[in-house]
Amino acid sequence: MDVLSGPALPPGYGTVNPFVAVRGAAAFLRFVADVLGGRETRAAHTVDADGLLIHAEVRVGSSTIMVCDAKPHWASTPALLQVYVGDVDAVVARARAAGAEIVTAPTPFHGGQRLARVRDPWSTLWWFFEYGPASTAPSEAPDELPSWRPDPAAPPSYVHRTIDGAMTRR
Repeated sequence: MDVLSGPALPPGYGTVNPFVAVRGAAAFLRFVADVLGGRETRAAHTVDADGLLIHAEVRVGSSTIMVCDAKPHWASTPALLQVYVGDVDAVVARARAAGAEIVTAPTPFHGGQRLARVRDPWSTLWWFFEYGPASTAPSEAPDELPSWRPDPAAPPSYVHRTIDGAMTRR
């Protein structure tokens, strides 16, 4: 394969890195800093001729999120981002204080993890997974399709209802 991984990558980047186009990129960068401790990579901060931010990068843990101001004629393209956190309650509280709407309150999830979802003021949906010593992520399970499937006769779970509602209202 031609994709890079591990030590072949530049420091701070993954093989795949999200790029978020929002109206109000500077405020989005502050949101990421306030909620997740993100730190902007100042060397990437590039303002276009029209005064809008055409490229910025913010480091969150071991990942980089690229950000730009959406041009006035661009269609809205909110992102769906998943972040592993140590304390989902604290992260959700910071997100709410920074203007996010809670979509899915912290709740138990598969593999002993806890899940919460918020929609930030730019309509980006954030999935926060609390992963701890008793948790198991899909990458730690056998490499086979799971046998569990939802019961089609049962009502949708809270986790499914909340994401369906958030995506429908988008």
